[in-house]
Amino acid sequence: MSETAVHRREAVHEYPVEGFGTVRVVPLDPAADAALVHGWVTQERSRFWGMLDHSVEDVREVYAYVDSLPSHHAFLVHLDDVPVCLFQTYEPDADPIGECYEVLPGDFGVHLLLAPAEGAPRRGFTGALMRALLAYCFRDEKRLRIVVEPDARNEKAVERMVRAGFELGPVVDKPEKRAQLAFFGRERYERAFRGGHGTAGQPA
Repeated sequence: MSETAVHRREAVHEYPVEGFGTVRVVPLDPAADAALVHGWVTQERSRFWGMLDHSVEDVREVYAYVDSLPSHHAFLVHLDDVPVCLFQTYEPDADPIGECYEVLPGDFGVHLLLAPAEGAPRRGFTGALMRALLAYCFRDEKRLRIVVEPDARNEKAVERMVRAGFELGPVVDKPEKRAQLAFFGRERYERAFRGGHGTAGQPA
């Protein structure tokens, strides 16, 4: 069900992307969004998310716990008013990943799960979405480097990060997975999207 059927939730970030629409980042509501997220995370394509066997109530409990943490946050990303992505952010030094690599001041962790596509994929959509999410992350000047940690076996996710401009780091072992670290620094972001002849959302 579209959130417009209930109310249009206030966004923490809005980013117009030419040719696609407006990307809106809205806080995830563990109770209201559990069924929607459950439908995404229990598909085989989402197996690396680690929630294939979760019930709707399990999903609600997971995100209620995330919502209780000051260091971790979960969002639904909408293209206009259609949910297209589950987006989570965290402080690496308050997360198990912080024990797996040297956390630098200004590091900011993210997780990203794209919703199942309805119809034919729109060419360039993932790149446009990543630009919008990078803009959200880097609007806080204290954030100097974005950190991602997809499962090292998830070749599609790793390739997606590389295409978006992330630089691969080491492969590290976490209790639940072997993760491929990748990083995107503020300097790289400013050079790609704000420096030279480029503007936000348009690589130079």
